[in-house]
Amino acid sequence: MRGDDAQRAAFGADWDAAMELYRLLSAEREWPVFSVPLRSGHTIHVVYRNIEDDYGVDYLIHHPAWSQAETLAVVDGHFMGPGMGWPELLFAARQPAAEGITDPDARLLLLFPALGDALLPDDALPVLTTALAALTLIEEPADVAAMLLENQGLWAPAHWRSVDGVRSNDGAHSYRNSDNAFALPESRLLEISSALKGKEGRGQ
Repeated sequence: MRGDDAQRAAFGADWDAAMELYRLLSAEREWPVFSVPLRSGHTIHVVYRNIEDDYGVDYLIHHPAWSQAETLAVVDGHFMGPGMGWPELLFAARQPAAEGITDPDARLLLLFPALGDALLPDDALPVLTTALAALTLIEEPADVAAMLLENQGLWAPAHWRSVDGVRSNDGAHSYRNSDNAFALPESRLLEISSALKGKEGRGQ
């Protein structure tokens, strides 16, 4: 939430509670980790990386067959992303899960900072508004949802494309832009695309 007006809209109703939550999430003694399992067997982990002078939030994806997790997005001073488009975000949020974060609205809001999509569908605003209304005390959730969608992440909204099953974007800071020298390997991009493949639609 960038700017005073945006922060007042989001946290004005209970600023003290918001700051207390921030202190808990950023405490160096413990790194909070929230897991979003996918039915493909992959899991997205949201890690609050609380290293002094290197705070950030890492969005990682892992599969038991992999030797290590791969980074989808990083939210910090040296941000990397976006990590997913809107159809992928919605697909991941609405999958049933018996462990980790199970509530669809919570999954949506937790993964939202990894979003970067220049072609949002018409229902993006009401979907995000519903999630904010369900889980927060924000007085005008529709206004906050509109601001979030207008200012996605720390990167410019990306355009997504699909070639031979690999979904990639044109983000200059994205691990899922196959044109970037630091992009994930093609085999990983294909597997991640398959794990996050939702209904075909705008942004695909």
